[in-house]
Amino acid sequence: MNARRPGGVWGVSPNLLRTREAGGIMSYLSRVGAIAWKDVIIEMRSKEILISMFTFAFLVMVIFNFAFELKVENLAALSPGVLWVAFLFAGVLGLSRSFIIEKDRGSLEGLMLAPVDRSAIYLGKLTSNLVFMVVVESIMLPIFTALYTAPALDLYVLLVVFLGTLGFAAVGTLFSAVAVNTRIRETMMPVLFLPVVVPVVIAAVKFTGAAMTGKVAPSMSWINLLLVFDVVFLALSFLAFEFVVEE
Repeated sequence: MNARRPGGVWGVSPNLLRTREAGGIMSYLSRVGAIAWKDVIIEMRSKEILISMFTFAFLVMVIFNFAFELKVENLAALSPGVLWVAFLFAGVLGLSRSFIIEKDRGSLEGLMLAPVDRSAIYLGKLTSNLVFMVVVESIMLPIFTALYTAPALDLYVLLVVFLGTLGFAAVGTLFSAVAVNTRIRETMMPVLFLPVVVPVVIAAVKFTGAAMTGKVAPSMSWINLLLVFDVVFLALSFLAFEFVVEE
């Protein structure tokens, strides 16, 4: 009969056993991809997240366009803020649904019982959230260009959009897991999420405005801030996710 010790079989950490059983990094990545692909397939059938995010972002852009009556003289100053407000609020809407859908369908417990490391679940959900946000943004950027006659398809603008979106998704995926088990989960998610991503929003708005006006060189420090934020919070969220879902 095999002896058992606290902390797993023969005193070995359960996470370490799962990692060894997974067969290495390729198996780990395949499980991350499977979780992300599951979310993509479900979303392709329901369109629940994409339609709600697109509708919200589009309405924000249209309402701000009529509210500010943007002219040539104030276009450069206001349009980057409008763009990121639309992306931010649409992102909150999509990210908050990430784990709520799993909870409502009763599949969250099954996902937690899957023989994979918790970090693989985080990376899988992060990947699917990032895909959904990028899809919506790729549709909204040409619409924004048409409404505001701003060079939103510039390479520097696309770069800052991707870095900002990565920061949103990294933090939002973690906080979505935190909020899903609370009674006020729809309210808790933005309360936790928005204060943390303020540096991302400020840096993204500043650099987007600089890119649209051709003043990229003096504003590279904002890109550096985005890079640091993404790396730090991606690592922290990756490490903290297991403790969050175990509580």
